[in-house]
Amino acid sequence: MIAKAEIRDGFKFRGGRLVLDLPATMTGRLGAAPRDLLATPADLDRWLVAAGLAEVSPSATDGNLVQARGLREALYRLALARATGGDLPSLDRELINGFAALPAAPPWLGEDGRARLFGDARSLLAGLARDGVDLLGGELSDRIRQCEGPPCAVLFLDTSRKGDRRWCSMTACGNRAKAAGFRKRERSL
Repeated sequence: MIAKAEIRDGFKFRGGRLVLDLPATMTGRLGAAPRDLLATPADLDRWLVAAGLAEVSPSATDGNLVQARGLREALYRLALARATGGDLPSLDRELINGFAALPAAPPWLGEDGRARLFGDARSLLAGLARDGVDLLGGELSDRIRQCEGPPCAVLFLDTSRKGDRRWCSMTACGNRAKAAGFRKRERSL
């Protein structure tokens, strides 16, 4: 099986689950100038395609964009609460539960034997919310981590055997941290 690229169409996919990748569409979250990669409905369409939820643009609306941003922020706060051992914010729980209750895009088996989702942007977001409920309320919730690479805010699912993964990606934050540690050791010699 070929691994998908960590960066697709300008979006980071390092979380291990799409519900952790959607919050990564707000880059520089911990910095002075965060940037929203979901600036337009077309950006949401691009993310849904890059995430593999849709094969073609689902023609998102301005309303879908507002919904996606709200879901993104609720998922971020809930996953961060899981990562830090905090309480789950009740308004965010209500929002994700509301989305999860909407009709989700049904899966279809294509002529080529591949599974696909068939639906509009709202139904794709509803399916994402359902996965969020499953992850945040399931047995893997204690494996949600926040990247330790400064100033990275990416949340990820730690699937390492020991459960001690520290970075969202070894090719990005992990590599930078190891190189910085090496330079520090070299200077001290």
